[in-house]
Amino acid sequence: MKSKRKLLVRLIAFLAVIAIAAWMFVIGRGHTIYFDNKTLEADGQTYEAPYQIQVLVDGESVGKLKEGDRGMTTTMGQDFEMILAVTKEKGDKKAGAKVSLKLPYNMDGIILNLPALLGGASEDVYRSEFIPTPVVEEEEEEVPSSDEFEMPMGDE
Repeated sequence: MKSKRKLLVRLIAFLAVIAIAAWMFVIGRGHTIYFDNKTLEADGQTYEAPYQIQVLVDGESVGKLKEGDRGMTTTMGQDFEMILAVTKEKGDKKAGAKVSLKLPYNMDGIILNLPALLGGASEDVYRSEFIPTPVVEEEEEEVPSSDEFEMPMGDE
C-alpha cells in the first residue's frame, strides 16, 4: 500500500512539472515584431502610408515612424497590444487606435504593415514573417606584391 501511494505521489508530481513546463513554453515564447509604415498594394487595393505613426507598447513609445520607416520591439507571449497614434498629413491632429493581436507561435520575426492593419486588411496581407537575408562576403582582391616600382638603393 505504501509503495502504491508513493508511486501515485511521484506520478502526480511528474505530471504537474510537465504541465508547468508546457504552460511556460507557450507563455514564455518571445517574438520580435517589426512595424512598417510603408504603402502596400495587395488584392487590388492600395493602403497608403500616413505621414507618421507613433507606436506605443505597454505605455512606452517604441517608435515614431515617418512614411517608409520601420521600427521594432520584442515581446513575450502570444497576446500583443499596442496603441497607434496616426498623423495622416503633416500638421494634422493625431488619431489613436488600440490594436490587440494574437501572435502566431511558429514565427520568430513578425512584420506588421501598419497602413494595411489600420485599413482593415486581412491578416495574411498585413502580417508576414521576417526572414533575414544572408550576408554574402565578397572576397578581397589580392594586391600583387611585385617590386616593379622599387627605387634602386645604393650601388646597384
